[in-house]
Formats: sequence, C-alpha cells, structure tokens
Amino acid sequence: MLKIDQLNVSYGSRRVIDGLSLSLGGDEILMLVGPTGCGKTTVLGAVAGLVPIEAGEICLNDWCATAANAVPPEQRDLGMVFQDFALFPHLSVMENVAFRLRDPSPAEHWLELLGLSAFRSAKPNTLSGGQKQRVALARTLAHAPCLVLLDEPLSNLDAALKDELRWEIRSALKQAKVPALWVTHDQDEALSIGDRVGVLRDGKLAQLATPETCFAQPADAFVARFLGEACFLRGCIDGARALTPLGAVPVAVPDGAATNVDVLVRPDDLRFDDKPETNAVIAWARFEGATWLYGIRLDCGVDLQLRTGHEERRDAGQAVSISIETGVPLAAFAANS
Repeated sequence: MLKIDQLNVSYGSRRVIDGLSLSLGGDEILMLVGPTGCGKTTVLGAVAGLVPIEAGEICLNDWCATAANAVPPEQRDLGMVFQDFALFPHLSVMENVAFRLRDPSPAEHWLELLGLSAFRSAKPNTLSGGQKQRVALARTLAHAPCLVLLDEPLSNLDAALKDELRWEIRSALKQAKVPALWVTHDQDEALSIGDRVGVLRDGKLAQLATPETCFAQPADAFVARFLGEACFLRGCIDGARALTPLGAVPVAVPDGAATNVDVLVRPDDLRFDDKPETNAVIAWARFEGATWLYGIRLDCGVDLQLRTGHEERRDAGQAVSISIETGVPLAAFAANS
C-alpha cells in the first residue's frame, strides 16, 4: 500500500506541496486533478524519487522515503506512464516492452491483451499516438510494478481516442491488480475513471473522495467549480431545504451554516416549464451535438446554465419559465464562502 504522510515539497522558497496525506492500495485508481501549478506532477515526482522531499514521508511496501532517507528511484518498484510515451525509437515494440526483462512472456501477455501483437516488430515512429501509449502501458505492466504512476497519459491524443483509451488503461490496471496514481487536468477523465478523486489546490488536498461525492457534495465552491459547470443561487435555510428565487429545494446543510447559503446548481438540475408565467430570459444558446447548453438570466438578475437534449431548441432572447428538478439534496455553502 502507498502511504503519503504530511508531505512537503518546495522549489526554492516556494512551497509546492503542503502537508499532503493520502493512501491507496489493492487495485485502486486514484485520480489527482487541479489547476495548472497546483502540484499534481510534483506529487508523482516525489513518489517516484525524482523530486526531493522537504518533510513528511512516502512509504510503499518495504521502503519508506523521508528527507533524511532518500530511496533511489530504481529501488522503489514503480512503473511510470508519461504523456510523451518515452519509447526507445531504435527498438521495436516487443523490444521496448521487454526491455530488461529476463523472461519475455509478460511482454507477450500484455502485447496480446492490449491488441499490439500485430505490431511487435514495428518501430515507434510507425505507430499512432494511441498505439504508442498502449506500448508504454504494456512496458510498464510487463515489469509487474507495485504501483503505477500516470502523468497525463492521454493529453497528447485526440478527443475521440481519449475516451476509448482511458477505459482500456483502466481495464488493464484492474487486470494487473495494481494500484495507480493518475494525474490529469481533464475533469471528465477523473470522474469517470477514478475509484477516488483528489482535488489539489495550492499544494493541498481540497477534497479526497469518490467521484460521486466530489461532484454532488463538493467540499467547497472551488471543488464545485473545478469539477463541472457550477452556478450558485442564493437561498435561505429552512430546515432541510433552502428557499430560493426558484422555490424551495432540498439541500445538504453545511456544518455551522448561517441562514443564508449559496446553493450549487448545475445545468442538469434545471428544466424548462410550460407555465405561462415567465421568470427568466435565455441569454445565449450553444449547440453541443447531443445537447444544448443555455445561459439563463433570472428576472432577479442571477445567471444560471441549463442543459437539454438536442431536440429541445430555444432561442436567445426568449422569455421562459424554469425550475429546479432534483431527486437528491443539492450542495450548499455559507453565503459568499
């Protein structure tokens, strides 16, 4: 099991990782997300032994690294998958995957499992981006590491291929029964692939929980905004609900919340009504293929977003009636938090 306890990492006088603690084991996939510069890749570098530790410790199975005990990378029994593939251009696919293996059978196994058997003699420069990333993954898993680190492995691929390959990588990691720490800037990737999601902000964990919890009950407004389209509607707490300009809605009342709260409203929480009385105007409309996304300006001056199916077309400037429709309590935060 990987255990990170009160990890601090600094670059010169700038603290990049501040008191980070987390653990994972079994075949768990933990996704680390956050804005640029929050410290995601630095965490991987520290775990891999490529970035020195200022304080705290990182332990995995039979080794434990601290500021005073720097365990060399080659002694950490880790596998890494990089965004730029890091393949040897002069070696074939098979030679890349089996590099430094005494027994080539694990390489054969992962080449077949990842659909690369037909390319075993090919050189990397003849492969597509997706094929190169599969080779990089096969090479990592063929060496049977105790932990896999993935640094934005899909960032160099086109959108259609990303969706397919993310599930192939997840499936391969699960079949290998190896835990993985996966860094990404793609919120959809993190929410769909991870068993848990850790949201970093300025080197600290803003939240660490299941994807469902992070999305539906974010720890704060920052997490809410980072993990999806988020708008906030002012409300007044009344028992287990909040009274808002769109009526009473069920909310998860925050601990120690004041009377006034900001209710998290995502585009899928809203719907158009057929009521003759209107309460909003459509400010803009964006076609997304399978859906339409609308910018809504309430009569009270609040801006929200509403998403419908592709067949429900409305025009900008149209006066409409909207309401909140949810089967679960919405997240709420102390007003102006």
